[in-house]
Amino acid sequence: MTSEHGKPYDSPGFHLWQVTNQWQKNLRHALHDLDLTHVQFILLAATQGLNTQSQLEDITQVQIASYAHVDPMMASQVLRHLEKKGFIIRKEHPTDTRAKAISLTLEGERITAQALEIVMEAENIFFARLGEEQETLVNLMRALGNETTQDNN
Repeated sequence: MTSEHGKPYDSPGFHLWQVTNQWQKNLRHALHDLDLTHVQFILLAATQGLNTQSQLEDITQVQIASYAHVDPMMASQVLRHLEKKGFIIRKEHPTDTRAKAISLTLEGERITAQALEIVMEAENIFFARLGEEQETLVNLMRALGNETTQDNN
């Protein structure tokens, strides 16, 4: 299989895969001391962000998974693990008896804030070599992400 660029390893998908793997490796290393995975961090940050927007503490697991663009079953497993760690709590949902309202504990808020600083520092270091081209990369990824999201609906 060859791309229009020549060899398979010249394709945009291959380079995206390589960069994604390097990015994930860097984040695993950066979050290691907090005993958090990247997915755990993403779901903590999503929980915090959604609850901040809601103010009602009525955010569900399905909403968190959708917001973070992760599989709902994986989100369920990760959130269960975060609950065991004491970072989130599940309460009866105020309007949906089938759902649980998910929010951060004080320890969850602390670890999320600490992880956010670490991830932002890792991001700054990782993308620094792009200089002013970072904005172009973000716009290109946003366009691809929007396209992918629309295709999956």
